[in-house]
Amino acid sequence: MPNRLLRQWESPPTWALLCIAVLWLQARFVPLVAPLPATRHLGALFILGGLAIIGLAAWQFRRHATTIMPREVPTAMIDTGLYAYSRNPIYVADALILAGVALRWDLAGLVLVPVFVWIITQRFILGEEAGLRAQFGASYAAYAARVKRWV
Repeated sequence: MPNRLLRQWESPPTWALLCIAVLWLQARFVPLVAPLPATRHLGALFILGGLAIIGLAAWQFRRHATTIMPREVPTAMIDTGLYAYSRNPIYVADALILAGVALRWDLAGLVLVPVFVWIITQRFILGEEAGLRAQFGASYAAYAARVKRWV
């Protein structure tokens, strides 16, 4: 049971929320670079865009009747729609949301975006790609050769 609970906690959305919490704490207690009105508006667009991407990607998972959960075995490989442009649009959306929050709260928080990308790549994407390669073989290899991991 504790391992299952840990696996549920240790998920990409949890990492995104953790980064947002760190950014909030930094902006609240150690403000470094105050955002301008224009960056606040741009941040809102990034957040809304990220949420829209997550919604579209989730719809594609549902349409293909496969799991959206990292580390679960997929039953279908999605290579159309958003997945024709990025192998990881949900993670791109998470990074956009994090960047949007930084643009709204404190521009110094933008340094968390590459940290988040690195963590997600190391803790999730590399394993997911290995699983997809094992599950779908040459089809996944061809897809990975033509579509970038992020954008």
